[in-house]
Amino acid sequence: MLDSFVEFWRQHGEPLLAAAPYHEIAPHLVTMAFLHRVVNGGGSIEREYAIGSGRMDLLLRYGDERVAIEIKVWRDKEADPIAKGLEQLDGYLCGLGLDRGWLVIFDRRSNAGRLAGRVRVERVESPGGRAIAVVRG
Repeated sequence: MLDSFVEFWRQHGEPLLAAAPYHEIAPHLVTMAFLHRVVNGGGSIEREYAIGSGRMDLLLRYGDERVAIEIKVWRDKEADPIAKGLEQLDGYLCGLGLDRGWLVIFDRRSNAGRLAGRVRVERVESPGGRAIAVVRG
């Protein structure tokens, strides 16, 4: 599923991001557009899923599978949001009893370059030792 998401983002991300009138929600719209395929296949998406004292961006359910997804946006004059995202996602995963999740980082900096050329997946470990797929684009 992760590979399909990356390919979807490469193909459709830029037009979807450009079409969104409210730039803050654009990354969520791109992710939701892809995940609707899962819903059409019998899965479900829970947005702003309350866990502990926070709200995880998305919880994807498909059969017995659950995927926790945290979305961050990297903007001009800001630091890379990976550290904060990993820490947040780790807490959510702990609360859900999951050992892996996705951290999706949308690079909206003016010097980021073309989307299709920068989308990639990094496999990292969270502060709590959980497997995280960091999707950057």
